[in-house]
Amino acid sequence: MDIKPKYGVGDLLFGMKQQHVVAMYGKPNSQFKDDDGNIIYMYNQHKIRLTFYEDEDFRLGYIVISHPDSVLFEKKIIGLAPKEVIGFLEDKNFKNWETTEEDGLENAFNEENWLMLIAEYNEIVKVEVGAVFNNQDEFDWKFSG
Repeated sequence: MDIKPKYGVGDLLFGMKQQHVVAMYGKPNSQFKDDDGNIIYMYNQHKIRLTFYEDEDFRLGYIVISHPDSVLFEKKIIGLAPKEVIGFLEDKNFKNWETTEEDGLENAFNEENWLMLIAEYNEIVKVEVGAVFNNQDEFDWKFSG
């Protein structure tokens, strides 16, 4: 799966509705609502979790992926050290990282591209990517269907 900051993952584009995702991937292995009323789809085979925002007419706005074959700029990143990936991404103009550590988990967040790297035992175990905002402070949806 190709992680595309600001756009989505693979063929999944921010702004898609549930029916678009189901047409591509089939029904999710599980689905539930979170505390904010958002709908979450989980696809076990792809090791991907999709969040459809309730307050945005249930558009796809957030993706969490932990598939070992996930790539970012043609580089597999699951299992790599966070510092290695951050260095690689800084060369791609991903500057300004906020890092935190809590309970053995290290998070590195780049707000401009809404990209988060989550590491445990000094290895990236999952990547979170979200839709970004445009100059009018609205979501910059990439799916126009």
